[in-house]
Amino acid sequence: MKGYVYILECSDGSYYTGSTIDLEIRLLQHQQGLGANHTKKRLPVKLVYFEMFDRIDHAFYREKQIQGWSRAKKEALINGCNDLLPGLSKSSKSKKGN
Repeated sequence: MKGYVYILECSDGSYYTGSTIDLEIRLLQHQQGLGANHTKKRLPVKLVYFEMFDRIDHAFYREKQIQGWSRAKKEALINGCNDLLPGLSKSSKSKKGN
């Protein structure tokens, strides 16, 4: 069963990352306030990024990965700046040379 991971931009500028088997229905649920607590308090939301996977468990794994990312790294992904992603993965300690 195919799956999707998606990033929504909320009305307050925050990002929400989720996964689903039906992107269109899930987006409608979010817009109607039937989605996650985070999004229903920050309507309207806008789809800013998604990826499709052959299996929902792969989409769920990717969701958890992206959820752990910084805002800067999420924005690089959203903007298609994949070349910046590895550098944004480094901890602040390694950037300082510690």
